[in-house]
Parts: sequence; C-alpha cells; structure tokens
Amino acid sequence: MKLTWILVADNTRARIFTADTPSSPLEEIEDLSHTEGRLHDREITSDLPGRIKSSNAVGHAFEQPTDPKKHESDNFAHRITEYLENAHNTNRFEQLLIIAPPSFLGLLRNHLPEQIKKRVRLELDKELTLLSAADIRQHLPQYLPDL
Repeated sequence: MKLTWILVADNTRARIFTADTPSSPLEEIEDLSHTEGRLHDREITSDLPGRIKSSNAVGHAFEQPTDPKKHESDNFAHRITEYLENAHNTNRFEQLLIIAPPSFLGLLRNHLPEQIKKRVRLELDKELTLLSAADIRQHLPQYLPDL
C-alpha cells in the first residue's frame, strides 16, 4: 500500500492519521491546533471599528473588509497546506484523503498546490475532528484507496 495520510480538519484543529494496510485501523501521527479559530470576533480584533464621516457630515462605523473568523480559518488552511507541502517534499506521504466540513474543505482546496492536489484520492465533507480514530475510520471506505 502506498503511504497514505488521512487529514481530518476544521477551522481550529487538524489531525493527520495513517494506516498500515487498506483495511487497518487509523494511527494518529500529528495534531495541529489553531486556538485563534475558537475566539470570538471581539477577541480577534484588538479595537473597535473606526468612524467615517461622509460628505454630508453623517458618521458611521467603518466595517472590516473581511470577517475576522473567516480570516483566521483562511490562515489555518494556509498553515495546514504548508505543513502538507513540506511533508510531501520530504516523501512522508504518497496519497492523501481529506475530511473537513464543506466551508473548510473549500479553503483547503484553494490553498493546496497542484502537486498536492494530484495526491488527493478522496474527500469527505464532514466534521469529524472530535471523534476517536476508530470512529473516524467508520466513515471511510472499508478498504482505503491504493492507487
């Protein structure tokens, strides 16, 4: 079997598993966390929004161009893909399975370089980061892909 990694991630945690054979249990090899993803908007931004006065002297609050939580999720997706790229460049895996909630899966796809995208064999849009390795294994095919 090719060296397979199973990435189970959301906007606050990424767990990486491997399996010895296509039907064996998962073994966790890495656990990355992103505590900033758990914070409330008011805890992420350090200050209240500024105020703007329009030409008719009416003032209103300046709004941030991006949602702070989305920004933190995007940062974490970027961090995960950097980790995967480094691991791929050192031949730590040959194929990749990704399990993530739909919105975070989209962020990961946006950040993955082509060389890693070519290694993805399966994607599941589910939130499973809090489950045990055995429970996560139940959501995967009985025999993992070996392409």
